Amino acid sequence: MNKLNQHSKFALKFSIKLGAGVLAFSVFYLSAAQSPVMSDSTALSFKNAIAMAQENDPWLTGNKHKQRAVELMSTAVNTLPNPKVSIGLANLPTNGFNFTQEGMTQAKVGIAQMFPRGDTLAIKSQQLKTQSEAFPYQRKDRESKVAVTVGSLWLDAYRIQQSIALIEKNRSLFEQLADVATANYSSALGKIRQQDIVRAQVELTRLEDRLAQLVQQKSGFFGMLTQWLSQFYSENSADEPVLLASEFSLHKLVLSQELPEIGLINHTLVAKETWLEPRALIPYFSNHPAVMALEKNIKATKTGIKLAQQKYQAEWGINASYGYRANDPMGSSRADLFSVGVTFDLPIFTHNRQDKEVQSAVSATAAVKTDKILLLRQLLAAYSSAKGRLLRLKERQTLYKFKLLPQIHDQAAASLSAYTNDDGDFAEVVRSRIAVLNTEIDLLTLNVEEQKIGLELNYLFIGSLNTADTYNKSNLINNNQTVVYSGQK
Repeated sequence: MNKLNQHSKFALKFSIKLGAGVLAFSVFYLSAAQSPVMSDSTALSFKNAIAMAQENDPWLTGNKHKQRAVELMSTAVNTLPNPKVSIGLANLPTNGFNFTQEGMTQAKVGIAQMFPRGDTLAIKSQQLKTQSEAFPYQRKDRESKVAVTVGSLWLDAYRIQQSIALIEKNRSLFEQLADVATANYSSALGKIRQQDIVRAQVELTRLEDRLAQLVQQKSGFFGMLTQWLSQFYSENSADEPVLLASEFSLHKLVLSQELPEIGLINHTLVAKETWLEPRALIPYFSNHPAVMALEKNIKATKTGIKLAQQKYQAEWGINASYGYRANDPMGSSRADLFSVGVTFDLPIFTHNRQDKEVQSAVSATAAVKTDKILLLRQLLAAYSSAKGRLLRLKERQTLYKFKLLPQIHDQAAASLSAYTNDDGDFAEVVRSRIAVLNTEIDLLTLNVEEQKIGLELNYLFIGSLNTADTYNKSNLINNNQTVVYSGQK
């Protein structure tokens, strides 16, 4: 009987050791695996998400219509006002209303044409043309902002998706930890206590709660992402645009498993630890689409000064009329009458009108110039912030990849080895595995944040690629890295 008990204990202990060995192998396997492989060919990639959002952005369509409206108006305003025609009876006697009674009675037809002051029409037309030239730059800026917005949403959704995959990958490990702890506790072997079993169950429950939170966040990011993928169309420009459901619905949306590596437009400038003075950075932002759009507005307001100065000149008009007279009461014919004349105003009271209008136009131009200064300051500040964050993030990535993550894995392996040899604490095994999971998720967050900062920096330097008239429509591929920017549609 004692022999039988000894054999049973040996078999149970061997079973527990075998379970611990399987657990150790699982830890090694899970640590080696990076992420689950998904072969879904319909997954939404980073580049496709941005391209679809830019293609389906109603704002761009509306901006094109606004540009067309201003261009047509620039042609319309460069036209003389319509001539005015007058028809009437003149000098009709009231004592009988007889058309032939008096020699002064006439049937008159007149025409009058006004001529605006100076070069008002040409200047107004030029001002509108200049305003219309700002719209393409506005679309470039919008496309770049859409790339940043949608790209950031995609990256956030990717981070959540991969975090869920990491937790799902580690959940089976924690389940094995709980099973081994239960087996050890039931056999009264090792140092397992009831609180260790409870601890394992608590960690599993926490993982479930963490997964639920991530799924909630995933729904939020996917919801914001799908609104940019919705399509709309209108068969006629006068019709109401019809919104179409996106082929990527909220519950079916799956992102590709590859994290994009976004190449920086001015990598050398950004990667340096040295910082240029603001004056030296201005040329990098001078061709930014938002700045160029303001330049066009400044030029248009300067034209407004010339337009206001035309008010000092007289407004001219000519008129001509033909008066028909009937024969006199004796039957003798009367000569018809022709009149012609010129009218003009006298802009002599200029102090409270013309002078003030010119001063107003000058102030309006100065106001737009200050808008440009404010925009350049915002771009400089955004660059300083993004570069500083990127440099420090690179340091953290190096620390995580070459020091912290290997150390955490070594710590987890050591605690598990000590536990399997009855020389360690079960709670320490659980803590070490949680630390590995948290570190892997933190490194994933750092890698995603790096790409988001790259999006921000590429938006700032978008003017460094090309001018407004030579933007390429597709994404630029440089050294196998994706440089995301906007393009002419």
